[in-house]
Amino acid sequence: MISITEEIAVPSPPARVWEVISNPTEVVSCISGAELGAAHDDGSFDGTLVVKFGAVRVKFAARVTLELTEDQLEGRLSARGRDGQRATRFTAEATFRVMQGDGPGKARVAVTGEITINGKLASLVESGAGAVVARMTKEFSEQLVQLCAGQAAVEADTAAAIAETPRPTGLFARLRAWWMRRFTHPRKAGNAHAQAE
Repeated sequence: MISITEEIAVPSPPARVWEVISNPTEVVSCISGAELGAAHDDGSFDGTLVVKFGAVRVKFAARVTLELTEDQLEGRLSARGRDGQRATRFTAEATFRVMQGDGPGKARVAVTGEITINGKLASLVESGAGAVVARMTKEFSEQLVQLCAGQAAVEADTAAAIAETPRPTGLFARLRAWWMRRFTHPRKAGNAHAQAE
């Protein structure tokens, strides 16, 4: 059995982190070698994950169920599947929770889980699990931080660009105001004259 206990610091507000981490499509985009498959009527979905154990690459296919408790910002993931050769089966259970981070606008994601592996590749997978989990957690954390910051960064850049746009001042501003008064007032007078006729 492989146990997972991780905590990820994310420099984005908990609501934004939850928005990303509760969306399977967004989560899969943070995991190298993962792909999302078909969704099923019961709410579960198919997924695949290619994992490298030393020189060996193993492709796992799974049926995944995700249960979310939005008001608590927590979720539970269950997966069952096997490798592409159908020689190794696995089951996985994980819970995750988004919490307030160390300061305003920061979050932490706590993840705990267990993976049970049976079959031909079990010893290979279990022996390399520590290094694989550490590598995948690092990659996932980096992608999650970038994805969560993405929208906030775009909004911040837009706000900064608007703030930096110079407003006309001095002589130019006075000329523009004079021109606008000259341009709009005769039209109003002309319209009043036309209505009087």
